Amino acid sequence: MLNTIGKIISDVLRSIYQPFIFAIALSVAMLFFVLYLDKCKGEGTKEKVKNAFKDLKEKFLSSARFRRFFYFDFFAVMVLFKTLLLRQMWINPLTNVVGVWGLYDKHGKFTTESVENFVLFIPLVFFLLFYLETTSKKVTKFLPVMAMVIACAFLISLTIEMLQLFLRVGTWQLSDLCFNTLGGVVGGLIYWITAKIRRV
Repeated sequence: MLNTIGKIISDVLRSIYQPFIFAIALSVAMLFFVLYLDKCKGEGTKEKVKNAFKDLKEKFLSSARFRRFFYFDFFAVMVLFKTLLLRQMWINPLTNVVGVWGLYDKHGKFTTESVENFVLFIPLVFFLLFYLETTSKKVTKFLPVMAMVIACAFLISLTIEMLQLFLRVGTWQLSDLCFNTLGGVVGGLIYWITAKIRRV
């Protein structure tokens, strides 16, 4: 039992670690270019770059809303790397539509795919709600939170699955939709509990 738990933790952490540095770099680059294009019109290229980096640093240090957006952006990029960018091409993405529902695939091989799909959406949905909190009061109430969570997690997961199908990276699986959505629900519950604690 302990060996199985250790293997699950090890596989999940390795799966998350692989795109970690790339996700940070791409998230910073995306925010930098938004500021670069938005700021310093009429100046030279060097001044634009310098001022955009300065603005990025100042906004990150001074704006809670900007930091929250960065956290969400980072986890969104992590999901993108994990589900689309670091996947191998498949000749037929519909070879296993039902998917993997446990720790062993249909050939009896140990896999943490279902756990990874579950864990991946917990921080994604949590930080989405954490960011939206700065723009709307409704996301602090339980029913709107859960309705938004189920809709967002399912639609994001469905979009990823459809992209995998059309781009032929990975396989289209019902289990992925289920575990992604369940992970999103857990992320929503964690957000709601922490939001209640912060308001006390």
